[in-house]
Amino acid sequence: MSILVVGSVALDTIKTPAGRKERLLGGSAVYFSLIASFFSKVNLSGVVGEDFPGKYLNILKKRKNIDLDGLETLPGKTFSWQGEYGPELADARTIKTELNVFGRFKPSLPQKYKTSPFVFLANIDPDIQQDILRQTKKPYLAAADTMNFWIQNKRKSLLKLLKQIDLLFINKSEAEMLTNRKNIFNVAESIVKLGPKIVVIKKGGEGSFMFSRRFYFYIPAFLIRKIKDPTGAGDSFAGGFMGCLAKIGKAGIKNLKKALIYGNIMASFTIEDFSINQLLRVDKNQINRRMKTFKQLLSF
Repeated sequence: MSILVVGSVALDTIKTPAGRKERLLGGSAVYFSLIASFFSKVNLSGVVGEDFPGKYLNILKKRKNIDLDGLETLPGKTFSWQGEYGPELADARTIKTELNVFGRFKPSLPQKYKTSPFVFLANIDPDIQQDILRQTKKPYLAAADTMNFWIQNKRKSLLKLLKQIDLLFINKSEAEMLTNRKNIFNVAESIVKLGPKIVVIKKGGEGSFMFSRRFYFYIPAFLIRKIKDPTGAGDSFAGGFMGCLAKIGKAGIKNLKKALIYGNIMASFTIEDFSINQLLRVDKNQINRRMKTFKQLLSF
């Protein structure tokens, strides 16, 4: 089954203890699409400027399962973000954000995108996320991501969105901010009461926690010896999760648990190199080997 993703396509400048790189291909829709395309077809809705490098566009075009009919090009510059990570590689410190054409982005979905059974609303303005949902035709599962900026500045719109989605991806600190709670069970339960049937709380190197009224499930992170760049890990996680579910076609408890593990595995590839570099080297055999290793680590 196909997945609709609506999010950013960006040019990133990133500094980590492993080095500094400029004008890298990034953005939530890019990471999500490249990961999810290992499992299913992805319909990408986003926007770039006239300065968007042709080599990056070709990377996306060459990916067999990514449909780019929803990628717009507008006069002006592409959305850009500059960030820096400290020695612990925790949350990035934003140096500069330039919305450019992304600030004028008002997606109008191609007709064939509107019937996508799975929908992922990446971390963008909750008003835009709601508008996208209005354009779709009763998806089987609608998921969204969010961040502290929207929690602080568009809380009313975000709370309205939460009543319209099935699943929310959110990191631990933002989940605590949203609910004003600390215990992860209380945090997750409070979010489910706000609307979504399922919440996935990302805890970075500590793993991830999935909660619904019917069950909960926790897994540790897949351990990586050397992390170069954590940028895009959350969107890669969502891509693995949603891609797995779309391939299976149903969201039962067993399948949701499998999707959480695949999200974890796919995010572990992203952080091994800058930007999407590692994702272009990964193949299905490597994914299967890492899944097998992870299962062995969890068994006792």
